[in-house]
Amino acid sequence: MSRVALVTGGTRGIGASISTALKAAGYTVAANYAGNDEAAKAFEAETGIPVFKWDVSSYEASKQGIAAIEAALGPVEILVNNAGITRDAMFHKMTPEQWNDVIGTNLTGLFNVTHPVWTGMRDRSFGRVINISSINGQKGQMGQANYSAAKAGDLGFTKSLAQEGAAKNITVNAICPGYIGTEMVRAIPEKVLNERIIPQIPVGRLGEPEEIARIVVFLASDDAGFITGSTISANGGQFFV
Repeated sequence: MSRVALVTGGTRGIGASISTALKAAGYTVAANYAGNDEAAKAFEAETGIPVFKWDVSSYEASKQGIAAIEAALGPVEILVNNAGITRDAMFHKMTPEQWNDVIGTNLTGLFNVTHPVWTGMRDRSFGRVINISSINGQKGQMGQANYSAAKAGDLGFTKSLAQEGAAKNITVNAICPGYIGTEMVRAIPEKVLNERIIPQIPVGRLGEPEEIARIVVFLASDDAGFITGSTISANGGQFFV
């Protein structure tokens, strides 16, 4: 039986590419989503990957959603924490709601989804946790104090949990994408993309979602068993750590 992989935010953008790449690599994939039923059902119909709806900012909803996945497919052995939102605002205009919404999904969501699968991974002496952070968690970004703080927190979570999981053959790693050509990014006006964003990227183009997905597939594999606590930057040379 193939290993079960859960991808949060797994029906759109980078998450959809990760889900389909893992399926193509032979995993049994479950894709979580939060709200867009139409997109999720279309994704499920197109790919055959079952979708499960819940808000990762809720621990109880995450626990129940994971229980439903494990009842249907088997224990989750590969977890990709990809779900994320933005609520951008300059800090002096940022509301507590904008702060809490982003921290709740992008940082606390990692606890809420990882915690229910962690004991099982420990018991089976195998697991892969892959956290999708961001270049802006590494360098910060004006207008994104909430998002950058959460994504930086994801990196601390990754390094700490990697130390706890190592003796149980559980690896925990992070990927920090730069500007990736998702539907959201490609909706930016072409003039802004061509004159302000792409010139900052030394390779001279946006990344592709499939490029992030290929990193995930490698980190999920047995071949990556000696890699843990690492942060992989995939930003076309825009920022070096």
